[in-house]
Amino acid sequence: MPPRYDMLAIDLDGTLLNSSREVSDANLRALDDARAAGLRVVICTGRALPECAHTLDRIAQNDPVAVAGGSIIACPRQRRTLHRFALDPDLVASAARTLLGYERPVLILKDPEPASLDYVVVHGTGRHDLEPDMHDWFARWRVRVRFVEHVEQDEHPDHTVRFGVSGPAGRLARIAAELERQVQGRAVMHAFGRVIHNHAGDEHPDDQPHILEIFDARASKWSAIRWLADHDGIPAQRICAIGDEVNDLPMIAQAGLGIAMGNAVPSVRAAARRQTLRHDEDGVAHAIRRVLDGEW
Repeated sequence: MPPRYDMLAIDLDGTLLNSSREVSDANLRALDDARAAGLRVVICTGRALPECAHTLDRIAQNDPVAVAGGSIIACPRQRRTLHRFALDPDLVASAARTLLGYERPVLILKDPEPASLDYVVVHGTGRHDLEPDMHDWFARWRVRVRFVEHVEQDEHPDHTVRFGVSGPAGRLARIAAELERQVQGRAVMHAFGRVIHNHAGDEHPDDQPHILEIFDARASKWSAIRWLADHDGIPAQRICAIGDEVNDLPMIAQAGLGIAMGNAVPSVRAAARRQTLRHDEDGVAHAIRRVLDGEW
């Protein structure tokens, strides 16, 4: 019996990747089986393209991917942008100045093709530094970064697809409240725990490292999925999506079948029609098996 779906959209961190940020053999085999059954596998991640290139190679991804929270749709083989949802440069400049007022360096993610780099980090005249693990992250994935004092030194303001800050959850909540008024109707914001942080068990929730990200109002993982699906004539009811975090919520809620990971946040579990096992229990493979068997 052919599968009920034509497209399978899968998040990376907390979903396809386990807590060691690796793709298990079971998940890898399940992806191969899904492709063999005729499903188009689309990876949808908050990471920028260079930050997930190793995973895309591991799973032999040939179909386009939605990266940077869906703000860029890219070809994983040619490493080129197919479509993007860029932010208003005036909004980025204004919000960046607000963030610098909180003495936080601003991470501005670019469309890498026209900009010839991945991030512009605005650290202000005070040269506010990134957390050490973020420097390590950039070095690990060979991310191209330029550090500047002022947002006006960004030479490619028209090619920004995301910007934000990282810091303790409690402090970011206060920053988000001010930014919400500033970007209302022109952008969307997401805040969640940083995937590059190894959480200490004794951390107070307000002290746990989080990241606050801001995108164009049109940008989401679901927007990217629909752009690809419309191109291939695939209706929403023929799309299956698997995820765990707040930035997965639109695709989980609007896909024909939304599947929450066992470790998903409550809002994603509430929106999903099905729930699979945790990311450390091969939850993606568990879900794919049930989809291919026709049970889901």
